[in-house]
Amino acid sequence: MTELFDILANQAFWVAVLRIATPLILGTLGVLLCERAGVLNLGIEGIMVAGAFSGWLAVYAGAPLWAGVLVAALTGAAFGLLHAFLTVALALSQHVSGLGITLLATSLSYYGYRVSFPKVTTPPTIIPFGEMSWLGLPILAQQTLLTLLALLLVPLISYVLYRTPIGLAVRMVGENPQAAEGQGVSVAAVRTGAIVAGSALMGVAGSFLTLAAFNAFFFNMVNGRGWICVALVVFASWRPGKALLGALLFAFFDALQLRLQQSGAAVLPYQLYLMLPYLLSIVALILVARKASYPQALMKPYRKGER
Repeated sequence: MTELFDILANQAFWVAVLRIATPLILGTLGVLLCERAGVLNLGIEGIMVAGAFSGWLAVYAGAPLWAGVLVAALTGAAFGLLHAFLTVALALSQHVSGLGITLLATSLSYYGYRVSFPKVTTPPTIIPFGEMSWLGLPILAQQTLLTLLALLLVPLISYVLYRTPIGLAVRMVGENPQAAEGQGVSVAAVRTGAIVAGSALMGVAGSFLTLAAFNAFFFNMVNGRGWICVALVVFASWRPGKALLGALLFAFFDALQLRLQQSGAAVLPYQLYLMLPYLLSIVALILVARKASYPQALMKPYRKGER
């Protein structure tokens, strides 16, 4: 118990929590935008991999760090546009399309890496984003600008969804696309825009791993974070503020199991500690999901003129 208190009292622990939470915040916001418009995007895992690779490769080729972030966002948007074409324009299965995009994006990224670096055994490195020491705040000062961007996007997206006509249109097509069409809203255009914007955020989430958390790209670095983001949206009841809370909660448990193993306080097999954040997330998801109010048109294809 003393070891646990020591961990929680250590500022480095909370710095790690926020760092681990950053890609989850960005990815969860991306999934939230898609699902608020009524479209499930299971392509997030592959889109994050593609964003991580494309952003890192752009910087490795000589582009500035923010240009790498932009490349990652555009990569995510491109896969989002493909998902929108399959699920909105063609009204195909959102599950199948999303899983297909995950496989496609992941495979293309790994293939691109092998083609770009055929004889490299150690991943090449770049100079990543530095810490914001100029900020002066104890925990935030040890983060990067991408973390600050993720935190600022939470109130921004919340404002857009609940205080602007665009946000109202997104929520309408996710709840009742027939009513939205009756009001002159193009369901296809709004859903496509939401998917593209959400997928761009997923690409940025992936770029955080290679441009801020680490300085190289390697296989399996996303490591299921995309699927966690899908679950966190349900935990958050499709609300940006609660999405931030869910990402921080998962990151807390993840950072805690790492510290418990490193401190020597672990008395159980390490596999159980690796399971800890996922088990606790499942418990929290079960407790919250039963009361969650999901978008009524989620995963329901819509064709103009249908009633």
